[in-house]
Amino acid sequence: MRIWPAIPVLALALSGGLSACAETRAEMREPVYRGADPVGLGDDLYGFLVTMENAADEAEVEDYVTCVVAGYAMEKEYGFARKVRVYVNEEGGVWSADAVYSITPALPRGAKTIDAGVTAADCAARGIPTV
Repeated sequence: MRIWPAIPVLALALSGGLSACAETRAEMREPVYRGADPVGLGDDLYGFLVTMENAADEAEVEDYVTCVVAGYAMEKEYGFARKVRVYVNEEGGVWSADAVYSITPALPRGAKTIDAGVTAADCAARGIPTV
C-alpha cells in the first residue's frame, strides 16, 4: 500500500478549497454606506462627514466621499469640485472621513478636480450612492 503520492494531491486539493473559501468571504463583503452630512464652511468651501462599514481600505472610503461630493455639487446645480483635504479614520470596523471640497459652477484651478456629472455617473455604475 502506497500512501505518499496521494499526500501532495490531497494537499493541492485542500489548498484550492481554502482559497475558494477566501474568495467567497471577499465576495460576501458588501460596503454599507451610512450617509453623509454636508456642512457649508463659507464661500465655495463645503465639509463632508461620511461613515461606512465593510470598507476594503481607505481608498474605498475616499471613493464614497468623492461620490457624495459629486451628488451634492449636482444638487446645488454646480458642475465641479476640487478636493482640499480628506482625513480617513477606522475604528471598530466603522470607517469615517472628514473632507473639505471647493464646489464651483466652473472648473476650478488645481489638479484634484472632479466633473460632478461624469463622477456621479461613474458612481452609479459602481453602485456607490451620491447622497
